[in-house]
Amino acid sequence: MNWEQVEDRWRQLMSSAKENWSKLSEDDLRRISGKREQLAVKIQQAYGITRREAEKQVWNWGKTVEHISKKIA
Repeated sequence: MNWEQVEDRWRQLMSSAKENWSKLSEDDLRRISGKREQLAVKIQQAYGITRREAEKQVWNWGKTVEHISKKIA
């Protein structure tokens, strides 16, 4: 799944993102609208981590979501 697909399915994936990053509010996730860069910035701010670490977390989450989607399909 490429990130464009994540954006397209963001409403369905928000609960998974919320489970992964519990410090992000529902409002934060709605505003992010599946935008990878915005998600990384928000994670960086909420968790006080480096941008690189936030991007790594987003990448790993995206791979997990892709794996789960393939199992369901």
